[in-house]
Amino acid sequence: MLRRLLLATALCAASLVPGGFSGARAQDASDFVVRLNRLENQSRQTAGQIETLQHENRQLKEQLRKFQEDVEFRLQEAKGGRSGAPAASPSGTNPGAAKPQKRSDAFDPDQNPGRPGAPMQLGTTTPSSAVAEAPRAHSVPPTVVEADDEEPGLTPPGLGGPVDLSPPARVPTTGALPNPARAPSVAATGSGDARADYEAAYAYILQRQYEQAEMGLRQFIQSHPRDALVPSATYWLGESYLQRNRNREAAEQFLKVSTDYARSAQAPDAMLKLGASLNALGAREQACATLAELERKFPSASTSVRQGVAREQKRARCAA
Repeated sequence: MLRRLLLATALCAASLVPGGFSGARAQDASDFVVRLNRLENQSRQTAGQIETLQHENRQLKEQLRKFQEDVEFRLQEAKGGRSGAPAASPSGTNPGAAKPQKRSDAFDPDQNPGRPGAPMQLGTTTPSSAVAEAPRAHSVPPTVVEADDEEPGLTPPGLGGPVDLSPPARVPTTGALPNPARAPSVAATGSGDARADYEAAYAYILQRQYEQAEMGLRQFIQSHPRDALVPSATYWLGESYLQRNRNREAAEQFLKVSTDYARSAQAPDAMLKLGASLNALGAREQACATLAELERKFPSASTSVRQGVAREQKRARCAA
């Protein structure tokens, strides 16, 4: 409508001008109409591109929300499986008293010495009086009994125990069975000091021990959920996943930093790593939309972040 009014005005003005000016005015009016048409086309194209980016961004958020729900569901299942496992007997107590019905006929002959199948002393048909009077539960440390219940394939070292009262494959000893060597639990080393716990977990990142770093950072976030270092810990947790090609979990953590902690110093880097994780997952369009959104959401991002965006856009073959 506006174009028609302008065209009509230009034609009227050209018709009112006499002589040699009429041809020049008509040419100016036609040039003006052509420029107006070009501006309208460019405006339509820009609006279409904006709508496309907004639609892709909504799809990206929905897909990542599903990723997060799936991961949280798996974590809940894993926690439920650990909480349902039977607890070990406390140190210094008698495990046989806590589980009186478990394999008592085979491994506790003092309570049922006359039952068929109970081990008998070599060379006689009846147990010796010394064995009947001295309860074996007080001479065997709790660690040996726990090894019988939880590690049936382990044979205690030594030959100092009563061989005649146990099966051949389970010769008890008078000393405590040493516990098998296990990696120290990072979750159990919390000191209560948020800064110290964070530094201890971050040290594993510097040492490239990403599995231990994951355990330490998760423990830190659970123990200090309101600490100012939580955004940084969440970012490095995502990095520990990304370095082990667990791109799905990495994308979840980087999305949390770029949305829940958008004002933190790690937010631009987290959004850059989010785009890289999505590209690794095969979601190239979502990765390109995320990288394009980074420039709009964080216009004052550092030079290294901008260079990283250009590098990841080239790697994902994003449209210019």
